[in-house]
Amino acid sequence: MPSVSDWKVPPAVQPKPEDYGYDLDQALSAVVGVRAVIPPDAFTADTLGTERTGNGVLIRADGLVLTVGYLVTEAETIWLSLIDGRNVPGTVLGYDQTTGFGLVQALARLDLPALPIGQSGGVPVGESVVVGGAGGRARSVAARVVAKQEFAGYWEYVIDEAIFTAPSHPNWGGTALIGPTGDLLGVGSLQLQEGREHGPPGDLNMIIPIDLLKPIFDDLLTLGRPNRPQRPWLGLYATEIEDKIVVVGLAKDGPAQRADLRTGDIVLSVGGADVSDLAGLYRRVWSLGAAGVDVPLSIYRDGKTFEARVKSSDRGCFLKAPKLH
Repeated sequence: MPSVSDWKVPPAVQPKPEDYGYDLDQALSAVVGVRAVIPPDAFTADTLGTERTGNGVLIRADGLVLTVGYLVTEAETIWLSLIDGRNVPGTVLGYDQTTGFGLVQALARLDLPALPIGQSGGVPVGESVVVGGAGGRARSVAARVVAKQEFAGYWEYVIDEAIFTAPSHPNWGGTALIGPTGDLLGVGSLQLQEGREHGPPGDLNMIIPIDLLKPIFDDLLTLGRPNRPQRPWLGLYATEIEDKIVVVGLAKDGPAQRADLRTGDIVLSVGGADVSDLAGLYRRVWSLGAAGVDVPLSIYRDGKTFEARVKSSDRGCFLKAPKLH
């Protein structure tokens, strides 16, 4: 992702203060830049990199920042860039692999207004919103909610009702989805391409709804992760191709690789139940029990079908834990 200092959103899509019923500049001052440095021996270093930049949102006056978890997973150093040009250190409090949220605590006084947490469940499709990036209006996008629907990611991730916005923010990770009353409705996670019947495809942002934070917030603050049984994790990356689930990658030394699953394998069923889409695959795996459960799979490879059994794991056990300062 580009640095927060070397780009601007095109003026035509920047939000204008007169279009909103709240103090737009004050709300955007709560969005901070996040720079994370990850050790080269971290589990996610190869896939997510050792230097990650994006955004975060100040949600409490004491310096608590909400961001997207992949920016800060396994980070050993955190710097926060503020609207007034200051750079202050931070520390990771926790992250949740199920929702995708991460929490960072600033280690210096910020003296900035926090963005109040809203309710994402009630925001309708078509609503005017702002996707706020660190750096104010010049790095934010006036957008609309274009869809609210299920999202399944190739890394064993499902959100029942993700929020999709357009036009897309070019530095989407950790952006603030600001609703019509100036409250926080979600945090930016991805950029996706939307197919259209007429005209060229357009880009969308996928936003993690803020309502998913509320049940796990206290646990993230105090424990670094939700206090609940962890889902079984296979360590495989998959995609849907013509109603088939195809393995396109394997986590190094993860459960699927240890069970000799391979790139190009087609997953036909889990525990005897046929699966034909990513969300169905993951939900069927999760229904078998907590992390550590054996997951029976029916696999098609090189013209043959065979049964495989994967001893699942807790994904968090592969990650470096946050180091509290």
